[in-house]
Amino acid sequence: MRDTLFHIFFVWYPYVCLSSFIFGSLIRFDREQYTWKASSSQLLRKRQLFWGSNLFHVGILFLLLGHTVGLLTPTSIYTLFITVEQKQAIAVTAGGIAGVICFVGLTLLLHRRLFDDRIRQTSTYMDLSILIILWVQLSIGLLTLPFSIGHSEGAVMLKLSHWAQGILTVQPVDAKTLQGLDWPYLVHLVLGMTIFLLFPFSRLVHIWSAPVWYLGRKGYQVVRRRPQEAGHVRKSI
Repeated sequence: MRDTLFHIFFVWYPYVCLSSFIFGSLIRFDREQYTWKASSSQLLRKRQLFWGSNLFHVGILFLLLGHTVGLLTPTSIYTLFITVEQKQAIAVTAGGIAGVICFVGLTLLLHRRLFDDRIRQTSTYMDLSILIILWVQLSIGLLTLPFSIGHSEGAVMLKLSHWAQGILTVQPVDAKTLQGLDWPYLVHLVLGMTIFLLFPFSRLVHIWSAPVWYLGRKGYQVVRRRPQEAGHVRKSI
């Protein structure tokens, strides 16, 4: 029974979540573009939103980048520059700092949305649910830090990275190799995959529309060009 459950959660479930993440996003963009937004409430509690939003986004972007590079970089590549133990130390230190920053920001955002009547009334069940899931996921992620410190040799990190790389290359590892992991790692993995599952049905889709191209944009953006004849009318008056 245990083997079956691990196979379901760590071999089949990842593909269900990835399929929902990719195809669900495409379908929503095609069929419901008017719902493709972050539904800003920036006019309410501006100061709390400023600190919460900035801390959350800085932290979550660093965590996403760190998880992506850390899990998906083959061991044979990064060991050309650092050892497995050094990578483990970097991951724990940098991830811990980013996790705390993100946790503080998300706690401010969640408090703002739960305890301000006006904001809560304009929030959907999915808005609240996804924030709560993210908050729990961050809490469990921080809870893994003491366990990671106790595994400074990097053995757990290697198991996790091999599992993630196997999923993406459609060569999943035997789920039994994860059975010896401490429970926070396992819950963190399942909850993280669940976020991908729910992604297309939440406000998180606005991540796809991040205006990264603005960083390389030259000149000013023309919002409205004034007709030439309007200028002639003003001059004649």
